[in-house]
Amino acid sequence: MKFNAPDMSCGHCKASVETAVHALDKAADIAVDLTAKTVTVTGSFSGSDIQNALAAKGFTATLVAE
Repeated sequence: MKFNAPDMSCGHCKASVETAVHALDKAADIAVDLTAKTVTVTGSFSGSDIQNALAAKGFTATLVAE
């Protein structure tokens, strides 16, 4: 799944996103692109799970593609 996350801007944001996703699935594959402000994830969770996890860290995430 790929999400737009326009609130990301730095390495700390990247680490926060990775921590939030790994809390859902420790084996998740995560690619964070700060320039494009996207997060691409593969793992055992739904799109709404990711959106909620990122919202808890202060990031708005919109699903782009599954």
